[in-house]
Amino acid sequence: MTTLESTVRPAVPADLEQLAALAALTFPLACPPGSTAQDQQAFIATVLSVERFEEHLDDPARDVLVACGNGAGELLGYTMLVAGEPADDDVRAALHLRPTIELSKCYVHPDHHGAGIAHALMTASLEAARERGAQGMWLGVNQQNARAQAFYVRSGFAIVGTKHFTVGARVEDDYVLERPL
Repeated sequence: MTTLESTVRPAVPADLEQLAALAALTFPLACPPGSTAQDQQAFIATVLSVERFEEHLDDPARDVLVACGNGAGELLGYTMLVAGEPADDDVRAALHLRPTIELSKCYVHPDHHGAGIAHALMTASLEAARERGAQGMWLGVNQQNARAQAFYVRSGFAIVGTKHFTVGARVEDDYVLERPL
């Protein structure tokens, strides 16, 4: 696939409907094969709704970035950063760099996988983290999501631990990855 020109910018309230729709489309793609559609939909309804994204935009500890195709208003992908010390004990124990920031979400519309959108979002996310004064960035990725893991390793992340992630009624196993900024 060829590289697609895009612009990465902070999300604004006018993006909320598209952002929630993009999240609902992309989240199941990152779920492991044993994850049920019901569990995925429960997660989407409670964590990736328009209302939740509205809360995220209002949260001073979060940055939501969106990638838009040049000349078009369509959202091609998004990331969300969460500043501050992780709430999860396993994550806190695994991390080496402080202050830290979480790359909580990093998703690209499946029609644009391989077109450079994830790279553009990652570059902008790393810059936003540096602007917040973070020394490291961390993320959780499902242990069965080889495609995402490969992207994160290419982006400078390394596995430093494990944690659990709940999707609906199912508890999944994630790797914790970290990189210096």
